[in-house]
Amino acid sequence: MYPTPVSINYLYSFGFLSACCLGIQVISGVLLSMHYTPYIQFAFFSVEQIMRDVNFGWLFRYIHSNFASIFFGVVYIHILKNLYYNSYMYPRILVWQTGIIMYLCMMLIAFTGYVLPWGQMSFWAAMVITNLFTTIPIVGNDIAMWLWGGFSIDNPTLNRFFSLHFVFPFLLVGFVIVHLLILHVSGSSNKLRMYKNMDNISFYPYFYIKDVFFLLNCIFGGVLLIYFYPNLFMHVDNYDVANPLVTPAHLVPEWYFLPYYAMLRAVPNKLGGLVVMILPILLLVFVSYDVCTYSKNTVILDGVVLFLLGVYGGKPIEVPYLELSQILTIIYLIRPFIGFSIK
Repeated sequence: MYPTPVSINYLYSFGFLSACCLGIQVISGVLLSMHYTPYIQFAFFSVEQIMRDVNFGWLFRYIHSNFASIFFGVVYIHILKNLYYNSYMYPRILVWQTGIIMYLCMMLIAFTGYVLPWGQMSFWAAMVITNLFTTIPIVGNDIAMWLWGGFSIDNPTLNRFFSLHFVFPFLLVGFVIVHLLILHVSGSSNKLRMYKNMDNISFYPYFYIKDVFFLLNCIFGGVLLIYFYPNLFMHVDNYDVANPLVTPAHLVPEWYFLPYYAMLRAVPNKLGGLVVMILPILLLVFVSYDVCTYSKNTVILDGVVLFLLGVYGGKPIEVPYLELSQILTIIYLIRPFIGFSIK
């Protein structure tokens, strides 16, 4: 059986939970795609038909939308755990790099999926994000027009996003398989830094029980969310059909994008905001090469800063939320280049 360090704890179950959430998303997504119509005049109403007329359609739609939030929550904890225990360092650099690729793939899948209901928030989210590409010198307009499939957001845009949203989960499954194969070669990290064979025990049944326990708790939490708070993570404006002539009073993305959205809004220049929004992901890519520093205490600090950015990202662009977002963005981007550890 797979040798596992004896010192690992329950935080190491979040990788297994991520794979389970991905499986739930793929299955529910395939079932929903059988009834979805990727055409701007029918997309919104096809989602309403799924909710009202398709047998158990409401259940599969709520599973798909709510487990997307659970999926991101699990992945964020998994990333913070790996930073906390320095799991991004040799000999697990490739494990970390494939994990970041999967995270980027998840973000693309989540964004394209958010557009598909073709509600007010979906349409304007697509408008804001795709227009950011026009700020890129030389190739920006070409990229934006390719995404639109024309000179503005229209039916080809929705078709492209539906295709990407359907295909990329299977690509993500492929990356998961590669990720697990590399993990089995390099082995799991552990908080006590013990790497001798005598410090390893069999994964089954000792750690298998921990993973199953966490999975059951995750499913129980998902059931409570779906049956009692199914619209907790949804925005009320997305229950209105998309209208290019009416801008929502307050544009808000899904909660898992709020820290990046706060960073984007913190910079008055569009191109500068795009760069600042991409920088945190680049920091994760290059952390394995000692470009920036993380320690246990600073990871906790970064987690608090990201949480506050998420809170302020959901607030209107006004005093004091904008100023606080700017301060926290500077702290978050500069901190990894300062080699200190909070005592």
